[in-house]
Amino acid sequence: MTCSPISQIELEGRLFFVKRDDLIDPFLAGNKYRKLYALLQTPKLSWNKIISYGGTQSNAMLAIAAMCKRKNWEFVYYTKPLSKLQKEQNEGNFFQALSLGMGHVEIEEPFYKEFVASLRMNLEEKTFLIDQGGADKSAKEGLEVLAQEIRAANPEVKSLATPSGTGTTALYLALALPEYKVYTTPCVGNSAYLKEQMSALSQIPNNLIILEPTKKYHFAKLYPEFFRMYKKLLAGGIEFDLLYAPGMWQALLEQTDEKILYVHSGGMSANTTMLQRYAKKMQLICELKQASV
Repeated sequence: MTCSPISQIELEGRLFFVKRDDLIDPFLAGNKYRKLYALLQTPKLSWNKIISYGGTQSNAMLAIAAMCKRKNWEFVYYTKPLSKLQKEQNEGNFFQALSLGMGHVEIEEPFYKEFVASLRMNLEEKTFLIDQGGADKSAKEGLEVLAQEIRAANPEVKSLATPSGTGTTALYLALALPEYKVYTTPCVGNSAYLKEQMSALSQIPNNLIILEPTKKYHFAKLYPEFFRMYKKLLAGGIEFDLLYAPGMWQALLEQTDEKILYVHSGGMSANTTMLQRYAKKMQLICELKQASV
């Protein structure tokens, strides 16, 4: 595993450090690489099939597909029914995961929750289940490696930051680095949901601080302030994802004032389709404005 470098970025007059986990691998990068670290070290013959579930924009889905291709493991991914547009897309995470050999199964929405709950009870021999977003206790090993890298780098900070879906990365990073303050913010659901997800893995340590967004955001919806944040960061020399990073950076700017090391989560592979969605939304806004004149 390659130790990722640390870069700097200036944002609104503040200097931040960035742990460049996005540079590790084109597909297996960011926090998904850290979460899958233990499986990547596992001998190929230990498993022959990996199954998981979730959304089609998932960065975890693409990372698992890349891992399974590397390991020559079968990968089956379950989702709710897809739209015709999603099925016809020839770019983005879902398309790339299919190109890497992922098998895809749609489950009708009324049965989806019950089906997912039954997956663990019906596992075949040499089949491994990865919960949505890579929320698994096996992720602890990879986050401990990340913690070792941060300690060895000895950055000029005592605070870290990483956005949260399930909170797995933030939780295990905080447990591995008790001498650091670890900031996170909920990007999927609210703080109560985030705490519930993390508590299923371990007791939440005191050095893990959840920054509550100043307004309610719905995951994967388009927000002008998120797009503006993405462009500010890009102008600073580093590209971040459009799903998780903008909310985390916004919370850091609004609610903190110390030097911080941001752990880059990767996930830019989803930016292609997200940028297309933003372009369509902005075009529609312009057309509506012109029509009202």
